[in-house]
Amino acid sequence: MLEVAAAIISNEQNQLLIARRKKGKSQEGLWEFPGGKIEQGESAESCLRRELLEEMRIEIAPQQWFGVNEHYYGAAPIRLIAYKASYISGEIILVDHDDYRWVSPRELKDYSFAPADIKFVELLELEQSLEIDGK
Repeated sequence: MLEVAAAIISNEQNQLLIARRKKGKSQEGLWEFPGGKIEQGESAESCLRRELLEEMRIEIAPQQWFGVNEHYYGAAPIRLIAYKASYISGEIILVDHDDYRWVSPRELKDYSFAPADIKFVELLELEQSLEIDGK
């Protein structure tokens, strides 16, 4: 099973970074939390720092494990490991994506996400509603 890491990156306005997969990529046109394949011997946190620097030219700080979702894209099973992270620095320059957005957690439902990411969208929406109810 291929292990992939995803970063749920927040900025100072508590918005989340999402990116759209560009044409020609698997899951093209769908939104995702950015990240990439974990290399042998690499931690998910190290992978996220490396991938975000390579794919978006930004520096992030992974902070908290968020969840795991195993998903089967036909014959290609993946284990998607998500971490909450903070945006540190850099101007976003897209390499593997054709668009990006900073959105509030309640706006996530307005985007079509890659199937493996949907579990995390649902968890973030639940987290948001619990915070609202708890206030």
